Amino acid sequence: MRNLGISLLVCGAWLTVAQAQVEYVDPTIGGVGYLLQPTRPTVSLPNSMLRFYPVRRDALDDQIHSFPLTIISHRLGELFWLMPGDGTPDAEAWHRPIAYDLEKTTPYYYSTRLDGSLIQIEFTPTARCGNFRFTFPSGKPEILLANRQSGRLETQGTNAVAGSEEFQGMKAFVYGEFSAPVSISSERLDDKSRLTIRAGEPGKVLEFRYGISYISIDQAHRNLRREIPAWNFEAVKHLARDAWNRELGQIKVEGGTPAQRRVFYTALYHCSERMVNISEDGQYYSGFDHQVHQDARPFFVDNWLWDTYRAMEPLHMLLNPEQEADKIQSYVRMYEQSGWMPSFAMVWGDWHAMTGNHSAAWMADAWFKGIRNFDLKTGYEGVRKNALEATMLPWRKAPKCPLDDFYAEHGYYPALPPGEKETITLVDTNWERRQAVALTLDQSYDDCCTAQLARELGKSADYDFFLKRSLNYKNVYRADKGFMWPKDAQDHWIEPFDPKFSGGPGARDYFTENNAYTYTWDAPHDYNGLFELMGGRRAAEAKLDQLFREDIGRPRYEFYSVFMDSTGMVGQFSMGNEPSMAIPYIYNHLGAPWKTQKRVRQLIEDWFTDSLMGIPGDEDGGGLSAFVVFSMLGFYPVVPGIPQYELCSPVFDRISINLHNGKKFELICRNNSRDSKYIQSIRLNGKILNRVWFRHADIVNGGTLELKMGNTPNETLGADPAKFPPSAISYQPNN
Repeated sequence: MRNLGISLLVCGAWLTVAQAQVEYVDPTIGGVGYLLQPTRPTVSLPNSMLRFYPVRRDALDDQIHSFPLTIISHRLGELFWLMPGDGTPDAEAWHRPIAYDLEKTTPYYYSTRLDGSLIQIEFTPTARCGNFRFTFPSGKPEILLANRQSGRLETQGTNAVAGSEEFQGMKAFVYGEFSAPVSISSERLDDKSRLTIRAGEPGKVLEFRYGISYISIDQAHRNLRREIPAWNFEAVKHLARDAWNRELGQIKVEGGTPAQRRVFYTALYHCSERMVNISEDGQYYSGFDHQVHQDARPFFVDNWLWDTYRAMEPLHMLLNPEQEADKIQSYVRMYEQSGWMPSFAMVWGDWHAMTGNHSAAWMADAWFKGIRNFDLKTGYEGVRKNALEATMLPWRKAPKCPLDDFYAEHGYYPALPPGEKETITLVDTNWERRQAVALTLDQSYDDCCTAQLARELGKSADYDFFLKRSLNYKNVYRADKGFMWPKDAQDHWIEPFDPKFSGGPGARDYFTENNAYTYTWDAPHDYNGLFELMGGRRAAEAKLDQLFREDIGRPRYEFYSVFMDSTGMVGQFSMGNEPSMAIPYIYNHLGAPWKTQKRVRQLIEDWFTDSLMGIPGDEDGGGLSAFVVFSMLGFYPVVPGIPQYELCSPVFDRISINLHNGKKFELICRNNSRDSKYIQSIRLNGKILNRVWFRHADIVNGGTLELKMGNTPNETLGADPAKFPPSAISYQPNN
């Protein structure tokens, strides 16, 4: 261990300089949800297999129910169960939550003290291993370790345990060691094991280090030997902090308030939780074919693509393009192993959640940003198969059904009038329903991205076919009402229908988690065509203004009983849900970019704070946080698939992004302040830029973007239609 200690001393000088970024992170931000899920204060390395947090309802729960050895997926359950104790446990000790105090959480280290016993628990991670350190004031160390789900745990020698736990049709394995000889008593309860572990001799400190594997106990043992080869809790902790400093230190900001820096770097930390690399010594277990595969490339899982394709994956295309290629190639592998391109790629296989064929958008965005180290030909094959042979129904992994055949013939997904009984057995009638308008809109955008991929591969017939299908969004726009509107199988508009409120339980008859006010703007691949439907740009701008002013039209408790995902409301705009994130930037396409600058600043300031309720909706492991990162930097990827960014109003005075190719991109805001939020002029690498967007290449080639700010709008900047950001189905991203 001497060499590790020396390396840490060498790193120490660097850490004193670069540790600022990680020290701004507060994992408790967003720890209480407005209505739905809070964030979890996850302790891990960036994109690592092992992740940890205390199990409790939310950050206001004053009792910890247990500690996991790792989690299954972002907020979808935990594996194994651990609690320290003091003395002989009674039967209720396996179920009793314990009050805690003096909690400290960072991305790389967690500690708390239990009330009553005053036992201190500390934890720090590696990529596939965890290290607990327990301090027992009584000098009588005791640890309870159990299966959370079906499984078995057994003693190995005088100071080790090993076992497995079953979940979602697969197993997780553990091998762990204690820092002193222990006595272990074991019992079986139904299909679970319970171990009571006591130190052989009195002592105040007992450590537990362990490895996790999805392959075998032996592999878990090898993971432990490689990543925590000796007892040195502080060394593991310092290396974990070092990893986070490298990750977060890619972006350095100057200016803003300490609270704004906490919000920014915490959001960036959230964006580094997923996807997670589950490769172990050049092999991985795949839940997509239930085989162990040899592969020199890392295999990534846990991606909720409906949430992440919009901003989080684009963020990593900028910061870590090599890893992004590995993630996409993982999806290609999953298609090869299962026969379908996954939706939400979980460790146990495809969780076919939400709507859309968003692998198309993800791949197109990466490809046209120059990320080419993945098998586009096979990836396109999977995207095309999903588009033509799989059902579009939400939360259903199945071949196409009669509703999909109707879509192929008529160009829209048919909706049911209120009260009409569902006749298609594949539809989830209890909750998810048809979501007919959202399906039509999602598929239209994804088809445009698929068309662009087809063009790259020289598939001209596919290009023409999918490009034509991408216009289907127009079939659900009702011009006389000015909204996206559900339509039945007889081509009749659904009546009665209230754009503010209709949609059945959870608003899922016609839309996904949001109402017609949000989805009316959901045609990012053809804003020009959408504005024409609305009566032209001036009419569209007035309509967009009204979105932020329109009353919800009923008591809030009634509104949220149907639209519980539509939190962070500003008029009828929902800041707490991903389909809304691009909407404030649409002003850039209407010749009024100063309104984007004003509105985005307001949304960031009002809804994203450094507090327990500092995130206005389901954060979704980076899905919403990526909006914060980009918007505080001052630019945003409005249309994934088109390699460009659109400007808003940077929060910070100076931003430096260190790229993996060794180049640096800097953004300088002169005369920037809370009031001086309007861009007066733009220079890119010293040359005047008379538009409010720039290309991905302008960043990755390195350079400087300089903004002069003021407290009054420059209404001529970006107002020339010839200089509007590209968004049209005929646009060729690769040119």
